[in-house]
Amino acid sequence: MKNKSLKIIELLKMEYPDAKCELDYGTPFQLLVATILSAQTTDKKVNQVTDQLFKEYPTVDDFLKLSQEELEQKIKIIGLYRNKAKNILTMCRQLKENFNGEVPNTMEDIISLRGAGRKTANVVLSNAFGVPAIAVDTHVFRVANRIGLAHAEDVLKTEKQLQEAIPKDLWSLAHHLIIFHGRRCCFARKPECERCVINVYCHYYGDIVEEK
Repeated sequence: MKNKSLKIIELLKMEYPDAKCELDYGTPFQLLVATILSAQTTDKKVNQVTDQLFKEYPTVDDFLKLSQEELEQKIKIIGLYRNKAKNILTMCRQLKENFNGEVPNTMEDIISLRGAGRKTANVVLSNAFGVPAIAVDTHVFRVANRIGLAHAEDVLKTEKQLQEAIPKDLWSLAHHLIIFHGRRCCFARKPECERCVINVYCHYYGDIVEEK
């Protein structure tokens, strides 16, 4: 499996040489907030909100000056904004009370924060702290299981299977490459298989060819 994954990663690297986190942020705290905001919405929409939000409120202490209603108004164009505002302010209080206002750099500590699950923790660990990680969002889940790097019915099993299939030093890069591919080619409803650079390794495409 590792041989297959390496070939897929090499092809995706050539296709997406600029693959990286598409959320805009300046600090681990800002990345944590942006990732919580990104649930069930696009990075583009999150960046529209955080462009001004992070200028006005760049730190944990700045966020804690906001009431929930004020934060709701500032992120209102994002889905689930009321729940996200509540979670973010609770998370900020937890950072102050438990971590001296700093974002922790372990999975266990990050997922102890309100609104932060494994996906959020992996995004922060990988991008803010350089820890090898594979964050399984909707794109990674879909693409990984379609092409056959994973065969799992949930995100946790998908993450574990990808960790086994991909060398650890490539986890973070693979995460970005797979997301880019999911956003630009391997769409949920109509994947553009004919132009896909990794279709020769894809189980989904192989099934389509066999049916023809």
